[in-house]
Amino acid sequence: MSAQWAMGQVKVPALEPWGPAVYSQMAVSISQQRVEIHKLRQGENLILGFSIGGGIDQDPSQNPFSEDKTDKGIYVTRVSEGGPAEIAGLQIGDKIMQVNGWDMTMVTHDQARKRLTKRSEEVVRLLVTRQSLQKAVQQSMLS
Repeated sequence: MSAQWAMGQVKVPALEPWGPAVYSQMAVSISQQRVEIHKLRQGENLILGFSIGGGIDQDPSQNPFSEDKTDKGIYVTRVSEGGPAEIAGLQIGDKIMQVNGWDMTMVTHDQARKRLTKRSEEVVRLLVTRQSLQKAVQQSMLS
C-alpha cells in the first residue's frame, strides 16, 4: 500500500476510516500494511515470534515510537530472528491497528496480548501502520 508524503507534512488517506490525519515536522512516510502470521507450534504452545508494548493502561511517555509521547497504541517492540513474525514481514515499530478484524486502537496491554495469543487461532492477520522517515527522505532527494 502507498502513502502520500511531502517534506514537512504528510496526509494519509489510507487511514480515512479513522479520520484524515496530517503529520508534520519532518518528512515521514506512513503506510498501512497487512501482515499474516502463521503461528509456529512448539509442543502445547503457538509461537508468534514478536513482543508488544503500549496500551491505554500504560505510560505513553515510555513509548519509544511516539514522537509526542502521548500515543497509547500497541506497538511491536521485538521481532525474533527467523520467527513467524519476521518471516511474515512484521517490523519493530509497527503500530497494530487490528488483529483478525478486531480494533486494537483503544485496548489495554493485556487485552492486546490475549487477542494475539488466542489458542483457537493458528493464523493472526494484522493491520499495521508503519512509519519510515529514512524512506521518505530518500524519496524526497530523488525528486
